[in-house]
Amino acid sequence: MTASNKTGCGSENVFDFFFEKKQIKTRDGAAIRWYHAVNSKEYLQKALKSAAHMLEADVLLGGQGSLTKEPVMAHSSSNDSDCTLREWLDAVLKTDKGIKLDFKSLEVVEPSMNVLEKVKEHLQRPVWLNADILMGPCGESPTVAAQSFIDITTSYFPDAVLSLGWTTGWHPEKTKEVGYSWEMVKEMEHLCKPLKQPITFPVRAALVFQSKPQLQWLLKQSDSYSLTIWSGKEDQYCLEDLLNLRENLSKAQVFYDIFEPHLSRFLVASGMQNSC
Repeated sequence: MTASNKTGCGSENVFDFFFEKKQIKTRDGAAIRWYHAVNSKEYLQKALKSAAHMLEADVLLGGQGSLTKEPVMAHSSSNDSDCTLREWLDAVLKTDKGIKLDFKSLEVVEPSMNVLEKVKEHLQRPVWLNADILMGPCGESPTVAAQSFIDITTSYFPDAVLSLGWTTGWHPEKTKEVGYSWEMVKEMEHLCKPLKQPITFPVRAALVFQSKPQLQWLLKQSDSYSLTIWSGKEDQYCLEDLLNLRENLSKAQVFYDIFEPHLSRFLVASGMQNSC
């Protein structure tokens, strides 16, 4: 494992970067736009032409039927890929888009860090490194070991933004019963307390209402912590829950990576439709 110098890869604050580019008007997480699952050349071209600030993509080692051990863009091992991580980065680094890489297995993390290392001088932009490292509400056992992921990513890029989440499941009949428990958030805080770089915690929109005290407590533990509220395409949740949380937390500490039409409704309700 070879550590890099503290160059690029997350050294740009997400608000500073896009504010200086005149792409946002306020330091509010609701102003940042996301493009999901940019895992093919087709979607990459669409994402690059979009108004999104941050591009999210999944990284695996090789693909179905592939003999290569090169990191490729794919959501699961059953998905074919026509785009390697290096090809993906080469295209994105010609733009002002931010990067969020979601690692689906531990084995792909260090090979991906090696790829990022080769282009580190061009990574003067927000770069987030994401993995689900702990078991969360209705979730399965994580496929990425928590401490190993942290050790590898911080060894290569000690100033990268780490996006550290929980595995989750969502069931309509349990929507108001299951949330992020005190045990879950305290275990995460125990892992993150020694870290020096910014950390964002991806939390599922459908689980926010019943987890409000736990999430508020977690954010109070460090000014470098934030939440990234995300949703599954089929998830059902109440926008009032997100608005309530928004009113009780710093607006610079919560990002919203949710699907339409919920996103537009949320922006209108929060008075953000003309502030991006």
